[in-house]
Amino acid sequence: MVIKKFFLPLIMGAFSSFGFCQSPTDSVLYMKTSYMIPMRDGILLNTIVLAPVDRHSTYPFLISRTPYGIDGNYPNGNQVVSLSDRFLYYNMAAEGYIFVFQDIRGRFKSQGRFEIHQPLIHENQKGAIDESTDTWDTIDWLIHNVKNNNGKAGITGISYPGWLALVGSVDHHPALKASSEQACMSDLFLGDDFHHNGAFRLSYGFEYSYELENNNTNSNFQFPAFDLFNWYLKLGSLKNVNEEYFHNRIPTWNHLTEHPDYDSFWQKNSPLTYVTKVEIPQLHVGGFFDQEDLNGPQLMYGQMEKTDEKNMNHIVLGPWYHGQWGRSKGDSIGLISFGSETGEEFRVLQKKWFDYYLKGIGDGKFEEAYIFQTGSNVWKTYTSWPPRQATIQSLYAGPDGAASFTKPLKEGTVSYISDPQKPVPYRTLPIEATYGIGSRWRPWQVEDQRFVYTRPDVISFTTDSLKEDMIVTGAVNAHLFASTTGTDADWIVKLIDVYPEWDPLNLKLSGYQLPVAMEVFRGKFRKSFTNPEALVPGKPEEFVIGLHQINHMFKKGHRMMIQVQSSWFPVIDRNPQTFIPNIYAAKDSDFIKATHTIYFSEKYPTRIDLPVMQ
Repeated sequence: MVIKKFFLPLIMGAFSSFGFCQSPTDSVLYMKTSYMIPMRDGILLNTIVLAPVDRHSTYPFLISRTPYGIDGNYPNGNQVVSLSDRFLYYNMAAEGYIFVFQDIRGRFKSQGRFEIHQPLIHENQKGAIDESTDTWDTIDWLIHNVKNNNGKAGITGISYPGWLALVGSVDHHPALKASSEQACMSDLFLGDDFHHNGAFRLSYGFEYSYELENNNTNSNFQFPAFDLFNWYLKLGSLKNVNEEYFHNRIPTWNHLTEHPDYDSFWQKNSPLTYVTKVEIPQLHVGGFFDQEDLNGPQLMYGQMEKTDEKNMNHIVLGPWYHGQWGRSKGDSIGLISFGSETGEEFRVLQKKWFDYYLKGIGDGKFEEAYIFQTGSNVWKTYTSWPPRQATIQSLYAGPDGAASFTKPLKEGTVSYISDPQKPVPYRTLPIEATYGIGSRWRPWQVEDQRFVYTRPDVISFTTDSLKEDMIVTGAVNAHLFASTTGTDADWIVKLIDVYPEWDPLNLKLSGYQLPVAMEVFRGKFRKSFTNPEALVPGKPEEFVIGLHQINHMFKKGHRMMIQVQSSWFPVIDRNPQTFIPNIYAAKDSDFIKATHTIYFSEKYPTRIDLPVMQ
């Protein structure tokens, strides 16, 4: 969904950098002009065009459409502005582009009605409008009304603007020559934004839906506390949200409550349904530590690759949180260093991409996949993604908290009590408002997992120190064999890189538990996301949990850990551990303690399957 509010300062930085240059040598002069561009149904969309002051040449358009507001700190009126190196596309501005920023319909100064993330419908409903038709109409107007353009356009964006770039490339205007969707969502029930494998993302879904739909600008829900862990705990059942706070005013929240399973509503709203092929060159961009839209670029690249006969479909995956590559150096997240300015390195590639397709500069030879390898901290290129030469090796859970690459032969189990009244936090407290002051939302997916390691309701299995480096590249999948005394359960599985106990060069990294891949799965959806079924108390069952794609070197001397828990609060709502057809209607009395059991044996081999590169 999807540049979220924490990312707004990055985009607003692109708009607030005028007039702050130290000298003429580090700025570029552009003419800022505002327009209200008409759509085919008469709706007018607020648009800002930045064109080079030097009009001795023609330039392509680079378009970014957004629900987050484009005016920012622009000076009022049409006038010459100075773009500094804080401008989002500064390395492209110096050589001449016409930059276009647009409020989508129903947001800020644009007319019309807005509702989060509507599917494409114009091909099946005569006369219908959607974000694809609005993109087409915008480009057509620009080509005919903005002087000194070369007749070519590209579109890009991060998060929600990334999704807009994706759908704008469907049934596209003839002048649209290239697209780069970055951190776009893929499926809002299976793996991005509002749900992961059917488990509802509470704090995110509550705050984000309110932010975008409370009015036509960005709204912050007024929490009475800074640390929201207890606030969300005291909220109780999800039915209390409408009863006490939203009062049925937030359309997306109402959709959530009305569609608790993967029904036709979610299926029709998934880009996996309405974006089936690559029509123009597409550069998918994502981050391995993206806390909002980790799945989107990976899944959309794979979806479009199936029909890519002209080699137009490419992917970049870097060591980034959500949108970090846009303007940040990208050299680290928290204590984890990546050894180079990966954000700047990406922006060089991005310029090369659009320069070729919009200006004809360069040889057009792009690698299929540019994938950063964490651990070794180097960029790698691949002719296919994931690489076909990886072989699967299974990392097994075993007795006494051990993990190994040898399948256990004896029967073994470990149990723990999961209490919805005492959920495991997904990061260290305080839990600030997701996009609020002092929020630590962005880096939480690299947080040292020792903060939960000693909890009795968090179970860990750890290998001995590795004798040599191990490179894991591709899709990681967990196979958890477990049972519960309840009739539903959540399972969170993590693959963790455990650093050596003593690091003389950086003491704070001594024993660090870096989560390389982790995901949640709601147990009742184990057989079908459309038709959930209660778990049978005491019955061992297999839960297959995709932990996404990674490219990571586990270094010699490090250890590997499998970690399992059953709550991740409040980023994931509390599972009542009682089967409820609609969790949004659960009563407080439905929330019960349950004993969960993990199995490790020849018959029930709990494991993580790793694609290992030789």
